[in-house]
Amino acid sequence: MIRAADIREWRNHDVVDTKQHKIGTLEAIYVHTTTDEPAVATVRTGLPTRQRLVFVPLEEAVLGPGYVQVPYAKGQVRKAPSIGTDDVLPAEREEAIFQHYGMTYRPGSGGERRLARR
Repeated sequence: MIRAADIREWRNHDVVDTKQHKIGTLEAIYVHTTTDEPAVATVRTGLPTRQRLVFVPLEEAVLGPGYVQVPYAKGQVRKAPSIGTDDVLPAEREEAIFQHYGMTYRPGSGGERRLARR
């Protein structure tokens, strides 16, 4: 698991799947709003002229020398909800990320966002 102190250190490193296939480059980290612990990363994918940011959970992520390995196949991550490289994640699209990976989504008790970019 990536600790909050490691966030800046791992930006721009490769993100790979369990077979070491490169998915893309780690762009940003989204943390749980209640715990401030890293929860989801955005990964820059696509051609140089048509890039986008896909979301991948960091639970069970493994850090290696120059890479972050996630426990999801490259194909699954590439099909995950995404945003443009200059966009922000709208609150109403958070749940789709969790559903894509078969995870339970629970907003805050007052309907607050679950994810915040760091």
